[in-house]
Amino acid sequence: MATLMGPESPWTGGKKRTRNRNVLTRIRHSQIGDRGFSRGTQLPEVLLRERDKRAKWHGIPVLVQELYESSHLNSDFTRTHAVLKELSSLLSMEAMSIVTEDRKAAQESTFPNTYTFDLFGGVDLLVELLMRPTLTTSQKPKMNEDLVKECLSVLYNCCICTEGVTKSLAAKDDFVSFLFTLMTNKKTFLQTATLIEDILGVKKEPIQLEWIPDLSGLVQSFDQQQLANFCRILSVTISEPDVGNDDKHTLLAKNAQQKRNTNPSRAEVNQVTLLNIPGFIERLCKLATRKVSDATGTPNFLQELEEWYTWLDNTLVLDALMQIATDEAEHSSTESSDESSLATIPQWQRLPQSMKIVHEIMYKVEVLYVLCVLLMGRQRNQVHKMLAEFRLIPGLNNLFDKLIWRKFTASNHVVHGQNENCDCSPEISFKIQFLRLLQSFSDHHENKYLLLNVQELNELSAISLKANIPEVEALVNTDRSLVCDGKKGLLTRLLTVMKKEPPDSSFRFWQARAVESFLRGATSYADQMFLLKRGLLEHILFCIIDSGCKSRDVLQSYFDLLGELMKFNIDAFKRFNKYVNTEEKFQVFLNQINSSLVDSNMLVRCIVLSLDRFESQTEDVKVVEVLSECSLLSYMARVENRLSFLFRLINIINVQTLTQENVSCLNTSLVILMLARRRGKLPFYLNALREKEYSEKYPGCLLNNFHNLLRFWQHHYLNKDKDSTCLENVSVHICLMVESSCIPFGFWKETVSVLLEGDSTSPCAIISYIDEPYMELDRDLLEV
Repeated sequence: MATLMGPESPWTGGKKRTRNRNVLTRIRHSQIGDRGFSRGTQLPEVLLRERDKRAKWHGIPVLVQELYESSHLNSDFTRTHAVLKELSSLLSMEAMSIVTEDRKAAQESTFPNTYTFDLFGGVDLLVELLMRPTLTTSQKPKMNEDLVKECLSVLYNCCICTEGVTKSLAAKDDFVSFLFTLMTNKKTFLQTATLIEDILGVKKEPIQLEWIPDLSGLVQSFDQQQLANFCRILSVTISEPDVGNDDKHTLLAKNAQQKRNTNPSRAEVNQVTLLNIPGFIERLCKLATRKVSDATGTPNFLQELEEWYTWLDNTLVLDALMQIATDEAEHSSTESSDESSLATIPQWQRLPQSMKIVHEIMYKVEVLYVLCVLLMGRQRNQVHKMLAEFRLIPGLNNLFDKLIWRKFTASNHVVHGQNENCDCSPEISFKIQFLRLLQSFSDHHENKYLLLNVQELNELSAISLKANIPEVEALVNTDRSLVCDGKKGLLTRLLTVMKKEPPDSSFRFWQARAVESFLRGATSYADQMFLLKRGLLEHILFCIIDSGCKSRDVLQSYFDLLGELMKFNIDAFKRFNKYVNTEEKFQVFLNQINSSLVDSNMLVRCIVLSLDRFESQTEDVKVVEVLSECSLLSYMARVENRLSFLFRLINIINVQTLTQENVSCLNTSLVILMLARRRGKLPFYLNALREKEYSEKYPGCLLNNFHNLLRFWQHHYLNKDKDSTCLENVSVHICLMVESSCIPFGFWKETVSVLLEGDSTSPCAIISYIDEPYMELDRDLLEV
C-alpha cells in the first residue's frame, strides 16, 4: 500500500507544509494503528480541496470520498459507476505510460495519481465493493458487469503503478479466492485473469489450486480463448519459485533444503490437481496445435507485427485491444453490411487481423510452457501418454513451416524489438518454448520416436539391419499411428532450420539441446547414423571451429550434442577426422575444449569412453584404421593428456561450489579413473596427481579436495535417508550415468569406496598419496 514516510514526501520545511505533512501522517498512523481516521476521505471536503491544489492530487481524494458516499448498501451504483469512470480516466493513462515504457509523464509528480488513490483508501474500498455480495445475504442492488470490470481495471492500474499494492492484495487470501469466482463471467474474465496473474506473481509460494472452489467445473466452463488465458495463471502455480540466489543452487544447499521439506511442494501438488481435471490435457493439445489464420502469408504481415509488438508485448494491452476490436467489429456488423465501405477504412483500423495472429502466438507460448512444466514433473509418464494419444507432436509438425519457423526474407529472419539482443518478442518466445518442449519430450523417453514419420522409422530399421544389430525396443514398440505425417518428421525439420540458423542466433542453444535430448540415454547406433547422414556432425564442427561463435552457452550445447553423436561410433570419428583435416583446425578445436572444461567435459568423457572401447576392438580393421588416423583419438590416447584433463577437472570444483551443472566434472574425472582401474593403472594416476600437486607448490590441496568431493558423491548418490522425490531424481541421474557410460553403477560405487579407503598402505586409496603434514587441510585453504 501507499506509504507516507521517508524521502518520497515532497513537503519539506515551512509551517504550512509541515501542517500538510501532519495531515498525511495522521492518515498513515490511523491506517497502521486502527485509531482515528480509517480513510483519508474522512477529512472535510473543504480541507481536501484546499490541499489538492498544493499537492496536485487532481481531485482524486474528493472523488474517492464521493465514491465511498455513493456506494452505500442501498445504492443502485449509478453515481458510483460515473465517479469510478472519472477516476479510471485519471489512472489509466498513467498505467499506459508505464506499460509502454514512456514514464516521463508519471515521473512529473512525486505522488502519481494511483498512489494518491491508494493513499486515500481507494484500493481498499474497491476490494470491499467487489466482495460485498459474499459478506451479506440481503437482497441489495448488485453491481453490474461494467462496474465490476471498471473496479478490476482500476485495481490492476494501481498494481502497475504503485509499489506495494500488489503485495497487499496478494496477502488477502479471501480476496484472491474470490477473484477466481469472477472468472465464470465471460465479460469480466479478462480483467479478472490479468489481475490474478499479477497478484500471484508476487506471492512467496504458489496458491494451492485445490483450494479454488469447483476448479474442475471452472476450467471446463472456459472456452478455448479463456483456457489459453488461464494458462498464464497456471504457469505461476505449477512452477517452483525462483530462489534468486546462486548459492541456493548448489547441491549442498539443495540437499539441505530437501531434508527440511520432505513433503511435495505446492507446485507439484498443483500439477497433480491439473492432471485430474477431465479433458484438460486434451484441450491444451488442441490449443497448441490449432492452425492460425492464413493472413500470416500476407505481404505486410511481418512489418505490421514488427511495428505493433514493440509495445503490445504486454498481455494486458494486447488482450484489451483485442477485446475492443472484437466489440467494435460486432457493433459494426449490426450497423452496416455494406462491404464496399471496408475499402475506405485506414490500414491502422484493419490491424486486428495481424493482432489476432500475435495473440494466437502468445497463447501458444503459455500453453507450451504449461505442457513443458508438466512433462518435467513427477507425473511425466502419465503426461507423455496423454500427449502421444492426443497427437501433440504430429500437430506441431504440421504447424512448423507455416507458423513455428516461417520463412522470412534475409533481412527479417528473426523479429526483434527495440533491443536487437532481446529475446522477449512473441515470435522468439514461441520458438524457444517449442524447442524446450521438444527437449523435455525427447529426453530419455521412448516416445522420442514420435518425432519421426513412418519413412524415417523405416530408415532407422534399415540402418540397424545393415549394421547387423538389433533394433532398439523403443523403436519396435512405437505406435506408428501416432507419429508425424508428411514428407518430414519434426526432428528432420528442426535439423533443416538448425543448419540455416545465423551464427549469432540465440536459437542455436535451444536447437542443439532439443536434438541432443533425442540422443540421450542408451547409445543407439541407428539414431546416430540417422543424424550423421543428414550432415549434423559437420554442422557442429563448423559452428565450433569456423563460425566464430563466442557464446559459452551455445558452445556448451554443441559440445554436449557432439559427445552424444560421436560416442562409441567409429564412423563419427572417421567423419570428424575428415572435417578436421589440418593441424590448425585441430588446435582451434582443442582450444575451444580447453577454454572451459565445465562446458566441454561431457565431450571429453565421450572421447575417453570411446577410446577405451575402440582399443578393445583391435580385431576390427576399420577400428584399427581410424585409431591410427584420427587426430582426436591419438591425442586422448597419450596418458599425459588424460592426466592433464583429470587434474583440471578436479581442480575447478569443490564441495561448496558443486551444482547440477558442474557435478558432471566430478563424474567425468571418475570415469577416467574407473577406466584406469580396469587396466590396473589407478596407482599410477593417483601418484601423477600427487606429483602435480608438488610441482604446483600446493601439496595436499588437490587430493584432499578430491577426497572431500568423493565423500560428498557417496552422500549424494547413496544416501537412503532422502525423501521419495529426491531419491527419484537421484535414481534418474544414476540411470543416465550408467546408460551413457556403459559402466555398471556397482563399479562406480566400488571405485569410489576403493579411493576413499582409510588404509594408508592401499595403493588405490587417495589417503596413501597425501603426506601426513597435509592431511585434512583447512577448508578455507581448499577454497582458495
